[in-house]
Amino acid sequence: MSTQLKNLSDFSNTDVPSAVLYRFGIVVAEWNSEITNALYQGAYESLVEHGAIPDHIFTYSVPGSFELTTGADLLLKNSKLDAVICLGCVIQGETRHFDFICNAVANGISNVAIKYSKPVIFGVLTTDNQQQAIDRAGGKHGNKGVEAAVTAIKMAYLAETLNS
Repeated sequence: MSTQLKNLSDFSNTDVPSAVLYRFGIVVAEWNSEITNALYQGAYESLVEHGAIPDHIFTYSVPGSFELTTGADLLLKNSKLDAVICLGCVIQGETRHFDFICNAVANGISNVAIKYSKPVIFGVLTTDNQQQAIDRAGGKHGNKGVEAAVTAIKMAYLAETLNS
């Protein structure tokens, strides 16, 4: 596995635009809260670190990852946001439920982005076990929340650039 010893959240060799001009929504699943709270902290801190104004970051919770799509849709329908970050964690169990949820969430988030022509970022961990989730929520592989925040900034910048 290529990510075995790699911190995936290292953006030291990447230019990240200033986030000062943008408004962000963050939708966080409550299910697997130990993981999703760590993802949220990484995303929030990264947005602020890159210049986002804390009063321009709007956070809402939804029960689980399946509801992230509806949360993102409601946020974009009722606000003037430049990007929405969806944070969740689905851990493989003994049934096919994992496959159905992951597929529905990925497709749903894509559909919301297309519907509103706004960046809607997939910050959902889809892991085989709890340890893999921990490793990607601030552990040895970095924090997917940080990656989602940087992606949101870059995509908001791209949208602004293309629309000006």
